[in-house]
Amino acid sequence: MFKIIERKKLAPTEFDILVDAPRIAKKSRPGQFVILRIDEMGERIPLTIVDTNAEKGWVRLIFQVIGKSTAQLATLLKGDELADLVGPLGKPTEIENYGTVLLVGGGVGIAALFPIVKGLKEAGNRVITILGAKNSELLILRDECEEYSDELILMTDDGSVGQKGLVTQAMAEVFQREKVAFAWAIGPSIMMKFCTITAQKYDIPVYVSLNPIMIDGTGMCGGCRVTISNEIKFACVDGPEFLGEAVDWDEFINRMKQYNSEEQQSNEMYEKQVIQNG
Repeated sequence: MFKIIERKKLAPTEFDILVDAPRIAKKSRPGQFVILRIDEMGERIPLTIVDTNAEKGWVRLIFQVIGKSTAQLATLLKGDELADLVGPLGKPTEIENYGTVLLVGGGVGIAALFPIVKGLKEAGNRVITILGAKNSELLILRDECEEYSDELILMTDDGSVGQKGLVTQAMAEVFQREKVAFAWAIGPSIMMKFCTITAQKYDIPVYVSLNPIMIDGTGMCGGCRVTISNEIKFACVDGPEFLGEAVDWDEFINRMKQYNSEEQQSNEMYEKQVIQNG
């Protein structure tokens, strides 16, 4: 059993928990994830490891309520226990001193971006971070990202904090003013697609983190298959991080729509905003 040692609400549907998991805390690296079950009858829920403390033995997880299992997870309080927590899973981000790097996070994807921001800064990079959300209430981890960023740019759809507009606009402005070695973009699939397109215009390699349906986390079930450079890969063992330009975005986005009606609505709205903003 894995005890929840802290729990707080970040936004109307987003929650932050610390879970006692010493062995995972010692082994985890930026970009990796865990799969948890609330109880023996529960679904397997994949969540990115946001942060760890090897000495105290905890891992930090942030999740959004989007279905029955995450709604149940949101009801757990400090002192409650999870039946299973498996990890760290997936290939970690390749952290080196590249020079100047750009990191872009959208919505709950900011939670997955933060450990990479932290890791790249600790490796000596100049880190520029762009965070985007629908409004200020949903813009999570601002203080944490600012601590490990040389520059933090905030974008919201309604202009309630930072600049009004899309993260791709801010990306283009950064690329136009200075040389960037590598970029990372994590968020809704449609956002990552357009971040990839933007980076390609400036010949900047951009890494994305794919979040298809995962079941076993070991590559055995094939549920998280994605097409990368015309080859089938499994996000749980070959990723979750891939070069954006290698991803078959149309296939990935269409597949995600089958499991999440909100994904389709979000995609349509984002595409309209892209068209409006040129």
